[in-house]
Amino acid sequence: MSNSSSISHFLLLALAETRQLQLLHFCLLLGISLAALLGNGLIISAVACGHHLHTPMFFFLLNLSILDMGFISTTVPKAMHNTLWVTTTISYAGCAAQVFLIFFSFGSELALLTVMLYDRYVSICKPLHYRTLLGSRACAHMAAAAWASAFLYAVVHTANTFSLPLCHGNALDQFFCEVPQILKLSCSKSYLRELGLLILKPLSISSPSLDLALSVLYSVFPPVLNPLIYSLRNQELKDALRKKVFGDVYGFFLP
Repeated sequence: MSNSSSISHFLLLALAETRQLQLLHFCLLLGISLAALLGNGLIISAVACGHHLHTPMFFFLLNLSILDMGFISTTVPKAMHNTLWVTTTISYAGCAAQVFLIFFSFGSELALLTVMLYDRYVSICKPLHYRTLLGSRACAHMAAAAWASAFLYAVVHTANTFSLPLCHGNALDQFFCEVPQILKLSCSKSYLRELGLLILKPLSISSPSLDLALSVLYSVFPPVLNPLIYSLRNQELKDALRKKVFGDVYGFFLP
């Protein structure tokens, strides 16, 4: 038996037992993270350098890409480190930082997607008022409100999670610090524990393999897929990316 004041680190779930599978998982995570960083980095570069893309829609896409780059850097690097060096530990402070950044990422993404929906609604339904309702100052205020509200949301929920007494050891059945797994270690009978365990998924169909698959689905793939879903299908942005890439390549070979 232990309590949260005596826990200095948590034990994470190993992704594989054999060295060959560990190296395979490391390569897969590396490839996914590089794809996410490359895709979102290209979008940020294209929007920042393309003056014709300085519109509300692309401004919010730029914010989403920045968020996705931060999100993929929250859990994947630690998982890669643990896989490569055959360890499963994460410090108490590191675990708290992961939880905070996960809450912040989810809160920011929901807020930004809501703002993007509002942008499309005004563009389609109120085109004559578009520049008035979504001027540069209004867009900056909405983006700032999205980030600030997500920050407060993350602070409150992280503080609430780590204020609960932990008396069931320090082993987490996940490759990162997932809140439901931390709540399982709590000896508190508060409703938050049951609520956390029930989010998206009834206990009757819970299993370690399913939990791992769902966690990979929501924590690793969104930063890779978001550029494809929200950005790279836009012809205007694709043209800007094509000019940016080929322009940089052409400039590199110039004497």
